[in-house]
This record gives sequence, C-alpha cells and structure tokens, in this order.
Amino acid sequence: MYNSKITGLGYYVPDNVVTNNDLKEFMDTSDEWIQERTGIKERRWIDPKTEDTTAVMGAKASRIAIERAGLTKDDIDFIVFATLSPDMYFPGGGVQVQDILEMPTIGALDVRNQCSGFIYAMSVADQFIKTGMYKNILVIGAENHSGGLEKSTRGRGVTVIFGDGAGAAVLSRCEEEGKGILSSHLHSEGKHAKELVLEGPSTGRWVPEILEKNDPDDTSYYPYMNGQFVFKHAITRFSEAIVEGLEANNLQKDDINMLIPHQANLRIAQFIQKKFRLSDDQVFNNIMKYGNTTAASVIIALTEAWELGKIKDGDLVVLAAFGSGFTWGSVIMRW
Repeated sequence: MYNSKITGLGYYVPDNVVTNNDLKEFMDTSDEWIQERTGIKERRWIDPKTEDTTAVMGAKASRIAIERAGLTKDDIDFIVFATLSPDMYFPGGGVQVQDILEMPTIGALDVRNQCSGFIYAMSVADQFIKTGMYKNILVIGAENHSGGLEKSTRGRGVTVIFGDGAGAAVLSRCEEEGKGILSSHLHSEGKHAKELVLEGPSTGRWVPEILEKNDPDDTSYYPYMNGQFVFKHAITRFSEAIVEGLEANNLQKDDINMLIPHQANLRIAQFIQKKFRLSDDQVFNNIMKYGNTTAASVIIALTEAWELGKIKDGDLVVLAAFGSGFTWGSVIMRW
C-alpha cells in the first residue's frame, strides 16, 4: 500500500476585482453590512470579455501545479475535477482540462459535492494512488459563480458571498512512511439538501418548462441558502470532521500546525479557531480577498498558505469543509 502526497500546488483567480462598494451599484447593500456578516471585502468575478471559464481557470491553475511538481502534462495519469459550476451541463470539466492541456487520453472524473468538493476529490485521488492504480493525479477545484448569481437586491443574501477562481494539486505516490495523506473522512445528510440548493434547471424542471412559464418571480434557477440554518450546522460538522480525523490518527488539537477551512464565512472559521484554541498562525483564511469559491476555496487557500511559507516540511495540515448536500469532510496530512 502506497501513500499519496501533494507534490505541486497552483491557483488562478480572475483579474477583475469586485469590491463591496462595487456591489452597491446594483443592489441595496454596504461594505459594513457584508463585512459584518461574512468577513468578505472583495471577490474576483470573471470578466465576460476574457477567455476565462471554469475549465479554463482549472487548466491555468493546473499548469502551475504540474510545473511545481517537477512534472509534465504527460506524467499525469488521471484527473479529478471538483465543481458545481461546469461550463456545460455535460460533459464535465475534467475532460475539458484534458483537452486544453493536450494530455494523453487519460481518465477524467468529475466530483459534484459543492463546498466539500475538493475534500471529496482528494479522497478519491488518494484511494487510486494507495491501491497502486495511478502514480500522479491532478486534483482540481474550480468555480464560475458570477455567471449564475442574481445581481440585484433580491439576491444579495447569496450574491455578495461568492467569487470565481480555481486551484489545483498534483497528488503523487509516496513511499515515505508517515508522510502525505494520513486519512480522509466524508459524510452527508441529504435531508437538509434544500437548505442550500439550486433547483433548476434540472431534469425535474427543465428548460422548456422554465421558458413556458417565463415567470420573472421564479427564483429557482438562482442559488438559495438558509443562511442561519447552514451556519448552525457548519460549525457543528466542521468540528466533528476535524476531531474525527485527529482521533483516527491518535493526534490532538495541539498537533495541528495548519488548518485550512473551507472559506464559506469568516465567522465560521473564527468560531472553529476559537473552539480548538488555535492561534492565528495555525489557521489560514483568505475569504476576505476572494469570497466563497466553493470547490476551489480549500485548494486556493492551501496554495496561498504554502506560497507564503506558512506550511513547512513535517507540518500536520488539516483540510476541512462543509456545504450543500449537506456534505462535509476532512483530510489529514503530514507535509
């Protein structure tokens, strides 16, 4: 049985910065209101005049990760692509990245687990490597939220939160004992699925029905979130996933060198930090700059923390996420 270890990291965000004050141009909101509730100061939204899409951003982040791993595109054996905002209803973004990067005809798998998508994707890739099936796997989290948000006062509760971006990691075979991914832990509770949801279009309510009704008050094709309900469950499930991972490896809270939480809301991250009595040096947040980039948030934050020298060889790194589904999980790794 092999271990799997991150050997390369990369991220990409659009150049277009949208501040809280910019949002005031098309909705009733304020910088103070947004920061107080979310901690967000600005986010990146794709400029429609550019080439950026979910897959294109994923490919840009992947090029950086592959180069940093000391590999070429031909060394990658498999792709796992996590997103809730693919460029097309089908096919998914994984095959698009395979094409954009001109890779060999390797397999490509798409993961649809929203905010916990990158955690799930890492778990899948880890299993492929541990069994010896693959040696180097490209794991991507990418989102284009701005193309599907309701940019009006009616939609502000959701729209102010989300940003666009992508991150990628190369997960490689490692034979050094005690290094790399130690364990992953995944959960779901589907009875709460409609508390954070985008209902349409879907095969249950497809485009012809939407066009036929042509109802300007129909909000089912925009994201919906029961914010307080999600917050309440998030702080509980985040904690459970972290504790589960530590206990599985006979570790304590004090052993954590770096916690990278999903960047859903700065208040959630701060609550978890306080609960686990972690210092500012033990938790990394960047939601202030990028907003919630869903499946991309953990990998963008992980990459940025590593680039800033906050993660060092031998560190215990914990990744954790909670989101739509409800789904949540954690990945425990030794750097």
